[in-house]
Amino acid sequence: MINYPIMIQKAEFVVSNTQPEKCPKPDRAEIAFIGRSNVGKSSLINRLTGVKELAKTSQKPGKTQLINHFNINDRWYLVDLPGYGFAKVSKDTKAKWEVMISGYLTGRKNLCGVFILIDSRLPPQQIDLEFLLWCGTEGIPAVLVFTKADKLSKSQVDKNVKAFLKKTEEIFEEAPDYFVTSAEKGTGKDELTAFIEELVIEYEENQTN
Repeated sequence: MINYPIMIQKAEFVVSNTQPEKCPKPDRAEIAFIGRSNVGKSSLINRLTGVKELAKTSQKPGKTQLINHFNINDRWYLVDLPGYGFAKVSKDTKAKWEVMISGYLTGRKNLCGVFILIDSRLPPQQIDLEFLLWCGTEGIPAVLVFTKADKLSKSQVDKNVKAFLKKTEEIFEEAPDYFVTSAEKGTGKDELTAFIEELVIEYEENQTN
């Protein structure tokens, strides 16, 4: 287990697209972030990378509508995926998003971690549990990241996190790995970055064996 802060020294935009087959060549580890609309995904990505406007933030839920690749330290890709949930778009657009996201998640051979963002202010949401179940069914390596932990008392956040984990244990034999974060205060940043580093190292070691 890595127990020291990992520095992200370089984070730059590479490409956005709607077609998984046009994503960058899968020649390095790839980490994806996804979550329900308005879960704070862009803010967390910006906090992790230290680049204030790397991922576009918006007051309007569902602003991210493309598969967005970012180059991290010239070593791995961070991918910002469209949110799911109550974004105000047409059913046709939502259907296209679902095809795009599922195609990406099931087709990227270099994908070594999908971080599902969960709003820690809320009780367990069915849409999050359904997406987590889908990932499990498809064999997609999922990790939970609870966001906005600074918005409630620690006891209330702990209560909501525990309730969600209990729901996941009803679906799986054991709860997935998880982190509790705050983009505003930086809570969980070092732990999350160190975990990503472990995934990247494991991927790189597997490529050399």
